[in-house]
Amino acid sequence: MLSLLFVAQRVNAYAAQIDLSRFGINDWSLMGLLALLYGITNILLALAWWQLLNFFEVKVQRKWAVKVYGLSQLAKYVPGNIFHLAGRQALGMAAGVSARALAKSALWELGLIAVAGIVLGCMALPLLWAKLPIFISIMAFSAIFLAGVIALSRLLSPLVGIAFILQIIFLAVSGLVFIGILEIVDPSSVTCSDFSMLCGAYVIAWLGGLLTPGAPAGVGVRELILLFLLKGMVAEADLLLAVVLGRLVTVTGDLFYFGMSGFIKTTSVSVNPICD
Repeated sequence: MLSLLFVAQRVNAYAAQIDLSRFGINDWSLMGLLALLYGITNILLALAWWQLLNFFEVKVQRKWAVKVYGLSQLAKYVPGNIFHLAGRQALGMAAGVSARALAKSALWELGLIAVAGIVLGCMALPLLWAKLPIFISIMAFSAIFLAGVIALSRLLSPLVGIAFILQIIFLAVSGLVFIGILEIVDPSSVTCSDFSMLCGAYVIAWLGGLLTPGAPAGVGVRELILLFLLKGMVAEADLLLAVVLGRLVTVTGDLFYFGMSGFIKTTSVSVNPICD
């Protein structure tokens, strides 16, 4: 709540400088495409969850997993930050999936994506330590990512390694979506050399929202962390506008995935051998 109030106060302070009329039809169309991209990319999280279900020897249709994930994911915006997990648990149990396996897959999913966020967040280290060259942070991310995939695949299962890769790709695309919005708001603030830092900063902010109890979809917390990390790198008025528009884009993307999930046809919602 304090984070949300802080962001609201900053938006109010810069309200006079925030002019939505500056955006033309091309800008809004591009944001619509970014929302579409974000919504489609959510399928990667569903597939990662499906891999974890397989790891716990729960054999369900891939399309069923994508559908259930999409139908329940929108509940993350309900205060409490757990109702999407509860919804998935209920839908899975209704389909005959073991409650224990569903709970374990959800916990592993949260733990794994938190690790993925930390690994990808390494690219934002130059924002905290200015003397660190950008290419060193990129190399650190690459080395840790590769080592993580190998370790998970060998020590646990290739299914867990694949889930980790899918989560990393989702977070990377989410960061690129934010960079796209920042490019629309203030093209001069985005350079190719800053891509990795901006992506890493967004992922760290996303992770902070994920780990904050009671924050629906990290509302307020994510924005607060972005303001802290990118202060001085991007004009605060432009940054505030970018984070507000970023939230609009991600919510729209989640709504798109939710709507799309309702049209996914499955031959059965019960537990079955793996099939497409």
